[in-house]
Amino acid sequence: MLAELRGLNEECGIFGIWGHEDAAQLSYYGLHALQHRGQEGAGIVTKDDKGLHVVKGEGLVNDVFTGDAFNSLTGNCAIGQVRYTTAEGRGAENVQPLVFRSTTGSMAIAHNGNLVNAKDLKESLERQGSIFQTTSDTEVLAHLIKRSSSGSLTQRDRVKKALSMLKGAFAFVVLTEEGLMVAQDPNGLRPLSLGKLGDSWVVSSETCAFDLIGAEPIRSVAPGELIIINDKGLVSDRFAEAANPAMCSMEYVYFSRPDSDIDGINIHMARKRCGKQLAREVKIEADVVTGVPDSSISAAIGFSEESGIPYELGLIKNRYVGRTFIQPTQSMRERGVKMKLSPVHQVVAGKRVVMVDDSIVRGTTSKRIVKMLKDAGATEVHVVIGAPPLVSPCFYGVDISTDSELIATGRTVDEVRDLIGADSLTFLSAEGMLKAIGRPDEMKNCGQCLACFTGEYPTDIYADTVLPHEKEYGR
Repeated sequence: MLAELRGLNEECGIFGIWGHEDAAQLSYYGLHALQHRGQEGAGIVTKDDKGLHVVKGEGLVNDVFTGDAFNSLTGNCAIGQVRYTTAEGRGAENVQPLVFRSTTGSMAIAHNGNLVNAKDLKESLERQGSIFQTTSDTEVLAHLIKRSSSGSLTQRDRVKKALSMLKGAFAFVVLTEEGLMVAQDPNGLRPLSLGKLGDSWVVSSETCAFDLIGAEPIRSVAPGELIIINDKGLVSDRFAEAANPAMCSMEYVYFSRPDSDIDGINIHMARKRCGKQLAREVKIEADVVTGVPDSSISAAIGFSEESGIPYELGLIKNRYVGRTFIQPTQSMRERGVKMKLSPVHQVVAGKRVVMVDDSIVRGTTSKRIVKMLKDAGATEVHVVIGAPPLVSPCFYGVDISTDSELIATGRTVDEVRDLIGADSLTFLSAEGMLKAIGRPDEMKNCGQCLACFTGEYPTDIYADTVLPHEKEYGR
């Protein structure tokens, strides 16, 4: 939760289903389960024998899909998206899925991630005559597919050719009049899972959506894989060879819901193990452990169990305030701190408090919460973070600031501690995080992306790559 207040944001969540008479309704529930991944826009596109039908708009899932508009979503196939935006990327035209209609057939696309070569591809396509209607790099894929439509290539081959030209992080769902296509980038940077509901196939950014609709998780979509689903069944193909697996570490640390699994690893249990590992790496004399709601609660429980220091609800989240990160300005994020969190005075007064959080970005909110706890009577506040320091920007779809805005960049841990006013500050080591999360250790970095912690990126980064917070690409 603290990361929300500071501007650490994931771009969106995507969902798709093929072969169910209640496709629109199930997509609605699926997007509702993914609402934490984006709260500024939502959309669903369905398919029946008359073509594609779309309802989308700015706002929450509950606000967008109402009345007669939702009833127009007929058919047994659907894709959907919830999204987060920045000031530059606002507007209904950027809400996904994007729908493209032509004399050769219609297509809808939803995307999670960020293309590092989007600017180069757009410029090349524009020189060839393409005209873009949005500022989303999702539209790039549609133009590439259309440019590959000449000759005798099948639709599958056209999509494979287009996907092979993309660089960066991407999880796509593409709905056409012929079928549903699902693609994962060669490094598997963004989560994407395949499930089954009776005879229907389902795909989602997180498995928590499967639980809500009663679907059975089958597996993760593999890096470089293209899945084609139609009335004949499911076919797995490849558009690229898998590169070094590099799942975003922040999915385990912060973004994903605790009840989701990524590659068979439960998020709650991974965070709890990170908390236990933190307690092994630092010895603190304290009276109470508390976590910053909600994403840090699991790590706080683990820290408490390993250290023997009692866990208490020292901070309470106001459930009736919208997620502050949807307000794009820093000043508005800062105002949201007191609206979002309240200290429990009787828990922290006169106590030495261990405050567990998932990350520190700019440090502004960490400073405010430390002060809030001390104002409530805490005699000491020891901040422990369930991840290494964030020192580098993310180019793959996470709204992590430029390194000049990251408080840990160019500063020692003691300097950061002094800036936030804590009595001590401890970050989980990268080695400890990888061990605690529990992915296979035979893969490089256990198959995780550590770029925001180390500055070493799993893909090439182009000199003119646009950061997610600077322009609306891939949202």
